[in-house]
Amino acid sequence: MNRAELAAHIDHTLLKPDATAEQIRQACAEARAAGCAAMCVNGSRVALARAALAGSGVAVAGVVGFPLGAMATEIKAAEAARAVADGAAEIDMVMQLGAFRDGDREQVKRDVAAVVRASGRALVKVILETGLLADEEKVQAALLAVEAGARFVKTSTGFGGGGATVADVALLRQAVGERARIKASGGIKDARSALALIEAGADRLGMSATTAVLASLA
Repeated sequence: MNRAELAAHIDHTLLKPDATAEQIRQACAEARAAGCAAMCVNGSRVALARAALAGSGVAVAGVVGFPLGAMATEIKAAEAARAVADGAAEIDMVMQLGAFRDGDREQVKRDVAAVVRASGRALVKVILETGLLADEEKVQAALLAVEAGARFVKTSTGFGGGGATVADVALLRQAVGERARIKASGGIKDARSALALIEAGADRLGMSATTAVLASLA
């Protein structure tokens, strides 16, 4: 896989709470230059990223319920609707981990479904935070997300509970089959790791170290 092919799998990411407007523009320029699939930003930066990426073919992804997933469903839906209105073509949402741990599977599905509805045509990726879950829970969470209309299941926020692993990606691929795509994120720092995750079944890779990862590709 060459650099352009790898870049096409990458959601370049800048979600630091203190990221300045100039840093967002620079990250967008990096995503544009590399030919990434998307640029992932916080909701308040979606409009800025859309303007910076105009005409590039790089989609804007906005995060919802990030990074904890513990917000009320109505707030998440409103956040998603606003991000789409501001130009997001993709939504990366965090599932309600507490409700999942409570065994309230219907609430988890309602939460995802509400964001899917609010997102309209934008595709929704559901972050499971796999580092906090046992394998059986990862499978259950992935299936709930797909049943609720998610187009992707995603491993991690990168802000807690570990990051992407080959084992988790392979497990999620086996669980969802072709019903959904998989995004691996969290701790991807070199091309070898990135390629291993794709080989395991990842369709997208979320990372902030995109430039370094692409440069490390032999």
